[in-house]
Amino acid sequence: MEPGNHAPAIDETNKKSCDISFDLLDRKTLLIQFQGSWTLKCKRPSIHTIYKKIASETAIKKISFNTSGLVQWDSALLIFLTGLIEKASQESIDLDKTGLPEGAVKLLDLAATVPENKGARKDSSHKSFLFQVGSESVAFFHSAVEVLGFVGEAFTAFSKFLGGKARFRRSDLTRIIQDCGIDALPIVCLISLLVGLILAFVGAVQLMMFGAQIYVANLVGIAMVRVMGAVMAGIIMAGRTGAAFAAQLGTMQVNEEIDAFKTMGISPMEFLVLPRILGLTLMMPLLCLYADLMGILGGLIVGVGMLDLNMIEYYNQTRASVSMSDLWIGLVQSAVFGMLVAISGCLRGMQCGRSASAVGDAATSAVVTGIVSIIVATAVITVITNVLGI
Repeated sequence: MEPGNHAPAIDETNKKSCDISFDLLDRKTLLIQFQGSWTLKCKRPSIHTIYKKIASETAIKKISFNTSGLVQWDSALLIFLTGLIEKASQESIDLDKTGLPEGAVKLLDLAATVPENKGARKDSSHKSFLFQVGSESVAFFHSAVEVLGFVGEAFTAFSKFLGGKARFRRSDLTRIIQDCGIDALPIVCLISLLVGLILAFVGAVQLMMFGAQIYVANLVGIAMVRVMGAVMAGIIMAGRTGAAFAAQLGTMQVNEEIDAFKTMGISPMEFLVLPRILGLTLMMPLLCLYADLMGILGGLIVGVGMLDLNMIEYYNQTRASVSMSDLWIGLVQSAVFGMLVAISGCLRGMQCGRSASAVGDAATSAVVTGIVSIIVATAVITVITNVLGI
């Protein structure tokens, strides 16, 4: 930073060390003398040394400085003086800065002219367990209210769509359908094929012990069509499309575009959220069908290549084991998953803050919310179908 212009010649050993000493000019004035090199690279005395000195001399009303032994300094000296100024302010002690380097005085005065932001310092107070539980409960309640409000607004927008009164561009819906549909086929194809391979391989290891390899077709067919096809497609879309929805709306929130829509009297729920919910909900059943086909194909590869099953035999066994009720259950689940993923992504995007990091947090939260909602919905639908005997 700035060396002391009036420092005397000191040997190299002193340049690498720093220290302070005290002198009572009178009973009310404490003189602090700085020696050596006060830089960040040197080991400096603790500020608590002066705190103890002030506490021991209760009659001190003024502090002055002597920097004739100061060789060089940087922000280390400023940090030390800032702590001393704060302590002197608390104890109502006057500070005479005339003995300090001119550059240090200017920097301290500049720092004093800018007020500290409220809440800038981290609150180090310990919060009790009951306080934390209560805070989390209140936050969960407010979050649940926001979710219910968002779902209600989405339902209102959908009602307007059914009545032909929703205001959004049809080109946006077409583009979203393409993004959620055909553009997602490669990743859905790869993941579903691998899931089918894994299910068939795991099932074959156990079924071969009983000579029942042919039932691999039953296992893969029912699992993929009834549950796994819809679940895997939903999880893929939660990570791919749900996060994209949150990032898109979050960026618009940062750029104040959503505020502009509200100012112009255009409902963001109808113009931005509704097309995304419709597009993903319409495309999910088709993606589920494609995932079912790829999963069964993966099982066929294992059955024919590893278990020496005939391709026609595998096909007939799959056709006999999978019923239309299984197919409809999977399609209904996929439509529900599409709606949940779209709502999760749009909700987190609309809740996004006004910073770049908030956009990333919104995308992450959208993926987590979407996957959790898919798992919960799968459990609920499975219990309902079991109760109904479907």
